[in-house]
Amino acid sequence: MPRRKEVPALGSLCLQSLAQHMQSIWVKDYSENYLDEYQFRFVMGPFNDLAGSLVQDLIRLLGESRRLTRAALHLLLLPHLRELSLRPCPSLASNAIGQLITLRCKSLSSLDLHGCSRLSADVLVDLAEGLPQLSRLGLAETQANVQVLSAVGSCCRHLQELDVSRCKKVSPCALRHLAYDPLAQSLCCPVLRVLLARDLEPPGDGSMAEVLAFLLLALPRLEFLAHGAVPDALRLLHGWQLDDLGDTEGFPSLGELARQRGAAPEGPRITLPLRQVEEVEEPELATIRAICPQAEEASVWLGDSLAGGWELLRWSCLARLTLGCTGRQGWALAEVLPLVQSLGPRLQTLALHGFCCQDELSLATLLASCPDLQAFSAELHAPLDTDPDGETPAEPSHWDTNLLPHSLPQLQSCFLTLASTTGTFPAPHGLVLRATLASLLCHAPRLRTLRLVGIPFPLDSVFETVLAAPGLPLLELQELSLAESQVSSQTVWLLLASEGCLRHLDLSHCRDIHRRDYDSFLQAVWKQQLDLDIIWE
Repeated sequence: MPRRKEVPALGSLCLQSLAQHMQSIWVKDYSENYLDEYQFRFVMGPFNDLAGSLVQDLIRLLGESRRLTRAALHLLLLPHLRELSLRPCPSLASNAIGQLITLRCKSLSSLDLHGCSRLSADVLVDLAEGLPQLSRLGLAETQANVQVLSAVGSCCRHLQELDVSRCKKVSPCALRHLAYDPLAQSLCCPVLRVLLARDLEPPGDGSMAEVLAFLLLALPRLEFLAHGAVPDALRLLHGWQLDDLGDTEGFPSLGELARQRGAAPEGPRITLPLRQVEEVEEPELATIRAICPQAEEASVWLGDSLAGGWELLRWSCLARLTLGCTGRQGWALAEVLPLVQSLGPRLQTLALHGFCCQDELSLATLLASCPDLQAFSAELHAPLDTDPDGETPAEPSHWDTNLLPHSLPQLQSCFLTLASTTGTFPAPHGLVLRATLASLLCHAPRLRTLRLVGIPFPLDSVFETVLAAPGLPLLELQELSLAESQVSSQTVWLLLASEGCLRHLDLSHCRDIHRRDYDSFLQAVWKQQLDLDIIWE
């Protein structure tokens, strides 16, 4: 059965006690006597002796329980903090708080201000200039602008990860200042590896691709740049029409930057150290692979044919792959089997979106081709049922779990969604797909997260077979979602009685689970003091 609730560790109990008594003791005294005094640099109190990691845990605990106040945050902004996240409490991040962070927290290496829109651009500039040791900085959904990114580029020389997603004031010009200082005529952010710039305001003049190309050339260690126009930038660099681009307002042209990287129109081609590329259209694969030969992760949208898809086979480092369909309706999963079978031995993660499960054996064949998978997800559509009035095959009394020829010893997460937008799944598909599931669950001993969403076939017999199998399958399973699937209370009771460490069970919109069943589950969890959260609606 799921594990019983464990006695909390002493450190956890101490933090909970601190969180419980802060308001009535320390926060009360500070609020009455010192809250609006900003002249002192540090606050001497009972939290100075806490390790920096415990202080951050306390801030998180207070934020998640909505007990974090302005006064409590004042008390916890301590000089030995190495990491600070205000994501749980963005409404408390005022300009005054920003100034206190700059003044007190000089040792920060990680600062997350996601959603802290009350912080002005001037305060963000002060933070960048006052915290030069930062290696991670989150500015998503803030007032970051060109002045802020210029300060980040010039002052944060150790920065490795930066997030400026959904910042309405970040323009293409601002992004250039992140990578180059036109006054000093020098490159910035020399060790930046990850730059997240999703959902920025579109410039409207088509210049974003040029700016992203500038960043790709000016940031020599960049491994991941998250923006929808990155494929356009890569095509621009590959085409080498660079000399007249990016040479305004004191910035070097793309051609100059490319030559500094050792590339030339008639000589060595431009190659980049990107490890991850997103939103690649199939016709662009050859170009993207040529300029990013070290890519380990790619998300690719397939068109009407798979001719260009074979370029994926030449990506020698590729280990994480997402495939989606943009071509004709009903792309059959079997059509990509040769591709996946060739890549399979080195794939660690595989995600499939929008494929049609025309051949009922294709899913099992695909899984059998990827013995070292760590994560698998698939959203499959129903094929057209050519014989909707045909005889329904009898369900076996026990599922054969040998459909997969070998185990999946590394698989830790599995997501499967069966959508019926094109019709209902034929009955023979239901038998084979359930046999595939039974075999998969028996052959994945390290599975921790399992989500079976919208499965239109009864799953009770599948779980009955798996939970009775030798070797205790699902022993490490912690999160299980059966949302919108056909499962009854019988399976839930089997899970409650089984060995394992299940902590989260999602039964949302399971039509065979009723309110009385849900109440019975909760009563059993309470009586046995199980560490299990059950969701039902």
